[in-house]
Amino acid sequence: MTLVLGIESTAHTFGVGIASEDGILININDTYTPPQGVGIHPRAAADHHVMIGPKLLKDALRRLNISIRDINAIAFSMGPGLGPALRVGATLARAIAIKFSKPLVPVHHGVAHVEVARWSVRFRDPLVLLVSGGHTMIIAHSGRSYGVFGETIDMAVGNALDYFARSVGLPNPGVPHLEECAEKGSRYVSLPYTVKGQDVSFSGLIEEALRLVKKGIALPDICLSLVETAYSMLGEVVERGLALTGKKELLLAGGVARSRRLREIMDWIAKEFNAKLGIVPPEYAGDNGGMIALTGLLAYRSGVTIDPTEAVTRQRWRLDEIETPWFGKEPWFG
Repeated sequence: MTLVLGIESTAHTFGVGIASEDGILININDTYTPPQGVGIHPRAAADHHVMIGPKLLKDALRRLNISIRDINAIAFSMGPGLGPALRVGATLARAIAIKFSKPLVPVHHGVAHVEVARWSVRFRDPLVLLVSGGHTMIIAHSGRSYGVFGETIDMAVGNALDYFARSVGLPNPGVPHLEECAEKGSRYVSLPYTVKGQDVSFSGLIEEALRLVKKGIALPDICLSLVETAYSMLGEVVERGLALTGKKELLLAGGVARSRRLREIMDWIAKEFNAKLGIVPPEYAGDNGGMIALTGLLAYRSGVTIDPTEAVTRQRWRLDEIETPWFGKEPWFG
């Protein structure tokens, strides 16, 4: 049995996972929570990771009653993400790989979100809506990599909604509290609906919503309108993606996949196109070490490794640049 240890540190979460051909065996994570009303400061997140990282690593190995010598390869989130946070995980992964002579496997954070979602619902070749704090895109596998059919041209939807929530004083985490506020709304207020071809834009939507707050419009009504507008935009481009590709599997991945309202909209769209809807489970929706270990396992089995002395993090790294030689050969499909 192959065992791959994965380290996640792209933003506010430090995670350690261990995966085998059976899937994720261990998934331990600890998230840095910034002060109320403040976004994630990269250095503060990195300090958190330095403090918690070694403990999580020891806990992960202890839970399986193994040592680092039993691990076949070390995977780490090489990017994209916050520079200082990324470097903490990369430094730990490089140190382990060098000290114990283990292969080092680079993992793209966004691809890992997709692969853990595919594994969790056993989808072979879906259209994917990847929505998180750092990603908003509609993708499907094409050729040797994932192809992007549409994406945000400015802010990721998770980042946009969190920014609005912080700005109006809603508690952390922003999106769940924003949706709770929206449930108290009673009327829709017109907001910018920006879909350009197959791409979406959220900056104008957030700017206008904040302007209406200052104007004195009831916050629950603005929250309701903001959620419905943002998710309707995503729904439109997903519908186009299904119509274009003819896929019969629709997969919702990333942290915002926890949203009850977004799940409802995607369920309606899937039924409209006679497609099966798969949703990543909550424990694998946000950033987590398990998804890095799982994707690292797939990459390692396909011969994807990197020289530890040359491994550098990449704050900006497009998902469609990553070749996926494991696609269609996943061990859990037999």
